[in-house]
Amino acid sequence: MFLLSKTRWGAEVVGNILTFVREARAELKKVTWPGKKQVWYSTIVVIAFTLLVSAYLGIVDMVLTGVFSRLFS
Repeated sequence: MFLLSKTRWGAEVVGNILTFVREARAELKKVTWPGKKQVWYSTIVVIAFTLLVSAYLGIVDMVLTGVFSRLFS
């Protein structure tokens, strides 16, 4: 009895997974994907923003390190 219910449960789980994968693939076909040019420009913007923020944080870190080293030395 237990094995029979366990087998049905396993088949139900596999069926649910397969249904999910089919539905996910169908949804991905509906997506409007960006072109190469848009991806390239978005990548450049992300890299530039990352460099600017890291430079800003580096400068703030150096200033605060100098201020606190003078205060506590």
